[in-house]
Amino acid sequence: MKLRNCAFIMATVLFGIGLVAAAPYAPIPQVPDPTPPDNTVKLIFIHHSTGRNWLADEYGGLGKTLAQNNYFVSDANYGWGPDAIGDRTDIPDWPEWFASNNSPIYMDALFNESNQHVPYSRTLADPGGENEIIMFKSCFPNSALEGSPNDPPGTYEELSVSGAKYVYNTILQFFATRPDKLFIVITAPPLSDDTNAENARAFNNWLVNDWLDENNYTLNNIAVFDFYNILTDPNAHHRFHNGQVEHIAASSNTLYYPSGDDHPSEEGSRKATEEFVPLLNIYYHHWKENAPAGPIQPIQPDSAPLSPTLSLIAGFESGEPPWEAFHDETTSSTMVCQFEADTGRNGNSLLLNFNLTPNSWGTCARFFETSQNWSAAEGISFYASAGAAGSTFDIDLYAGPNENRETYLATLTASSEWTRFDLRWDDFQRASWEENAGTPFAKQGEVAGIAFGFGAPADTLNAGTLRVDDLSLLSTEPELPPEPVSEDPEPAAKNPFFCFGVLILPLAAVLPSLKKIKRPT
Repeated sequence: MKLRNCAFIMATVLFGIGLVAAAPYAPIPQVPDPTPPDNTVKLIFIHHSTGRNWLADEYGGLGKTLAQNNYFVSDANYGWGPDAIGDRTDIPDWPEWFASNNSPIYMDALFNESNQHVPYSRTLADPGGENEIIMFKSCFPNSALEGSPNDPPGTYEELSVSGAKYVYNTILQFFATRPDKLFIVITAPPLSDDTNAENARAFNNWLVNDWLDENNYTLNNIAVFDFYNILTDPNAHHRFHNGQVEHIAASSNTLYYPSGDDHPSEEGSRKATEEFVPLLNIYYHHWKENAPAGPIQPIQPDSAPLSPTLSLIAGFESGEPPWEAFHDETTSSTMVCQFEADTGRNGNSLLLNFNLTPNSWGTCARFFETSQNWSAAEGISFYASAGAAGSTFDIDLYAGPNENRETYLATLTASSEWTRFDLRWDDFQRASWEENAGTPFAKQGEVAGIAFGFGAPADTLNAGTLRVDDLSLLSTEPELPPEPVSEDPEPAAKNPFFCFGVLILPLAAVLPSLKKIKRPT
C-alpha cells in the first residue's frame, strides 16, 4: 500500500479490530464542569420504547430537561431513516449503523435529522447545522446476554457477552474517524429475570471501565452512561456527586423499577434523567475542549489527479472473523489457512499452506452472513508473497444467493517478495465449470464471499505456501499534493507522536456464512 503522509502511516498501524495508540483514554478532568453548554447544541437520540418513555415530559422528562440544559433534541425511533434502519437497535445491529457499506448513508441521515418522532417538549429553536451529539441505546431484551461474565471479545456479533464486546470494538473504529462528534453509549436497561443478570452486569461494567482502555483509545469523543446500573437499586448510581463522577453498584443485578413489565417505571426513568444530564454536560465540555471541526480525512483539491486508494476488508489481525479451508475431499489433498502472527507487512498475515494431489483443488475462503455491496469500488487490492517465486493462485469472488451462487476468478502469479496486486472488476471472469463461463464480473452489489484458491494439474502435485495481507477494496480519489518540506530537520525528535490522530475506517463488520461453497474439480 502506498502511504502518502504520516497520517496514513498511523492509520495502518492503528487498526486491526482494536486500536493501538500512544496513550490511554483521556480521563475526565479532576474538576468536571456539570454546567450546561453556553450555546445550543444539537443532539439526536436513537431509541425504542424505553427511550420514548424516558424522553416523555410526564414520564422520564429527559427531553424537557435536555432543552433546559441548552440541547436541541431530535430522535430516531421505529421506522426511521433509510432502509427503516431505526427498526434495528439491538446490540448486534450497531455494526449495520456504524460499520457497514451503508453506514455513510445512515450517518448522513442521522447527522442531519432535525425532527422528533415521539412526544416531548422542544422549547429551543433549531440552531442549524448537524447533530453534534449521537446518543444510542438498545432495549432491555439486550440484557439477556448468553455466555459467561468474563468471556473475551468474540469474532462476530450476537447477544452474548463475547458477541456484544465484538460489536462495540467494531463500531469503535468508526467513532475514531469522527472526533468532531460526541458519541454517548446508553447501556441497555436490566431485566427482572435474573437468568443472565450476572452477564449483563459484567458486560456493562466492561463498557464503563474497560472498553476504551483495552483498545488504548485516546480521543475524548466517547462516553458511556450506565442506565442499566442506576435501575438495579436505589443505591446504585452513575452521577456527578460531591465534585466527582461516581459509578456505584449495589447488590442487585435486576430491574428494581418495573412498570408492570420490564420497561423502567416513571420513578426509575426520572432518576436516570437526574443523574444523566449533569454527566452529559461534563462529557460535552470534556469533548469540546479538543474537538476538531470535521471528520478525520484528507482534504482533496478539486483539480488533483486521481490515484488508487484503499478501504480495508481484512488485515488478518486477531479478533477478525476467521477464514476457512476447503479442499477436494475425494483425495488426500490438504489445505490449511490461518492467521500467522508478525509475518505480514504490518502485523499478521493470512497463511495458506496447501498440498494438493494431481487433479484436485483447495481454497481459503471468507463468506459473508449478508451480501456485501462493493459497487462503489473499482476492484480489489491485496499483497501476497509465496514460498516459491512463480507460484500460481486464483482469487475468487462469489456472488448471488446461496441457491444460485456464481463464481468469478482471476489467476495470478506470486513472487517470493511482498507484491501488491490491483485487480479491477473486469479482471474477474466467470468460472469455467459454470454456465456463461468467461463473462466478466458485474455483480458488485451482491458479493457473498471471497477466496484464494489453488489447483493441481492432472499429473502434478501442487504444494507450497502463500501469505496474504491488506486485502482491500480499490477506489479512486484525488491525490494529495506533496507535503511541504519542514524547515525543522528533526520534527519527530521533538514529539514522537506528532502525527498521531488520523485513523482509517474499515469496510464493515461481517460474519462467516453457515452455508459454504466448495470449489468444483
